[in-house]
Amino acid sequence: MSQPPERKGWNVTYRTITTVLTDPEVDSASFKAAMDLARGGEAHLDVLCLGLDRTQPGFYYAGANAMIVQDNLTQAREDSERLEAYARDMLQGADFNWSATGVSAQLVALNGLVAHRTRFSDLVVLPRPYGAGRGHDCEAITEAAMFDGDVPVLIQPDGADWPERIDTVLVGWNESTEALRAVRAALPFLKQADNVNLAIVDPPPHGPERSDPGGALSQMLSRHGVRAEVSVLSKTLPRVCDVLLRHAGDIGADLVVMGAYGHSRFRESILGGATRNMLELAEVPVLLAH
Repeated sequence: MSQPPERKGWNVTYRTITTVLTDPEVDSASFKAAMDLARGGEAHLDVLCLGLDRTQPGFYYAGANAMIVQDNLTQAREDSERLEAYARDMLQGADFNWSATGVSAQLVALNGLVAHRTRFSDLVVLPRPYGAGRGHDCEAITEAAMFDGDVPVLIQPDGADWPERIDTVLVGWNESTEALRAVRAALPFLKQADNVNLAIVDPPPHGPERSDPGGALSQMLSRHGVRAEVSVLSKTLPRVCDVLLRHAGDIGADLVVMGAYGHSRFRESILGGATRNMLELAEVPVLLAH
């Protein structure tokens, strides 16, 4: 019987990785993670250096001096040039292919710009969109890549380094289309991992997988060479994300994979939800797809 081929690298299917810089301090961890991913998988790294005019539409009163508007746009352009210089300095001598592009924009044009710049990427690496020091632009960039660019997004927590190896992956599985897309997007990580855990919180008693929760997904993954273990968890804490995070700590997860925004974005932003709560609290990288 022939032996299976030896795994050569763990990131071979992510050929183009993109990250967005708007603030060197806020984006420090995600930028470094993107560089590590590109280096480990011999991928091309695109760095979008985004200078933003954060003035909200309607801010200017009628007849406002055009020079004020121009000053803000000029500042945004200077910010983009400064960020591009920073990125090029950080990437100087890198042993992988990369490009850094400075672009300035107003908030009103942010979604279209980010979507256009990320839609041909295999993976977008970004910082937490919620929390202290995060403005609306952080959330808008994440959603633009995920919804309008239709690209899986990897969120790197603040102050954390990308792990040298992904040994244990926790998959939050709820039978949704979003979760399945996230699993497919995460296959390069799942194939690398020694332990893949499918966590199902309070599965519906009358759902299509009631007799074998996670069984169909486990079978799909096995055909990709991924052995997955299923954990059915009770919702013993107020929020689903609390249950998942506790389980992630118990198994020593290096990465969490889950579907994003099963409810509307408006509802998530007002009432909260598993996606928003996970992104605010997770101490390990989270890979999301919608």
